[in-house]
Amino acid sequence: MIERQTRDQLDHLQQLMADSPFAVLTGAGISTPSGIPDYRDNQGVRRGRQPMMYQEFLSAPESQRRYWARAMLGWPRVRQAQPNIAHDTLASLQGKRQISGLITQNVDTLHDQAGSHDVIELHGSLHRVLCLDCGRRSERDSIQRLMEIQNPYLAGVDAVQAPDGDTLLDPAFEARFQVPHCPHCAGERMKPDVVFFGENVAQATAAKAMAAVEQAAGLLVIGSSLMAYSAFRLCRAVVDQGKPLIAINLGKTRADEMLDLKIEGSCERLLPLLAQRLNH
Repeated sequence: MIERQTRDQLDHLQQLMADSPFAVLTGAGISTPSGIPDYRDNQGVRRGRQPMMYQEFLSAPESQRRYWARAMLGWPRVRQAQPNIAHDTLASLQGKRQISGLITQNVDTLHDQAGSHDVIELHGSLHRVLCLDCGRRSERDSIQRLMEIQNPYLAGVDAVQAPDGDTLLDPAFEARFQVPHCPHCAGERMKPDVVFFGENVAQATAAKAMAAVEQAAGLLVIGSSLMAYSAFRLCRAVVDQGKPLIAINLGKTRADEMLDLKIEGSCERLLPLLAQRLNH
């Protein structure tokens, strides 16, 4: 049973989106029902330890060894994750041109797997690996196989899953780890093709996201605390343009004071209800 306030809010959102499609910005909250942990609680406070910063990753072989040992154990869960009804609903809305575009902070490719197209990945994708020496990319699955062959001692080791394919691994397992080399140039500096904390979003990607927002009638934020500036700046741009800024989210967001409407609830429950209204 849906509460009256939520029903009225969804009706209002449907009226806003009925004639002029909004762009959609998604965050970790849309993927938690698929089994991928998020970084923050409902108050926007980071859970657990600080993730590895970009400069730390670049600074020493020990940092890269620590990152890849943990990531090797975390990848299978990301790889096996399936889109949920919220991803499927957005793909359907996009197919019917009821949303104008899709921007995501997530690095799990679940929007693509659900059938969405031209998804703007603000923070990249864990499904690719970038060589910092030659600039070429590899499929993560092929790098994963290489790591598993080179590090058989980690087979069967259990580690607690953390956000973005990371795990909580005992440091004792990290010292022996063999870091993968680039299959193209044999370079030793491989990183996931994602934007690390402390690293800037690629200029072309940021520009594409901003253009999508500028061309839309408004912006619907789904499952994001908006604590990352790369996402928050898009919200500020929408407000500066005098267009509606709406959020469907459980808990606090950085843009709460700027929102025209905030619907508190889980996206996998509320998005299908919104889609029903838009399709009537």
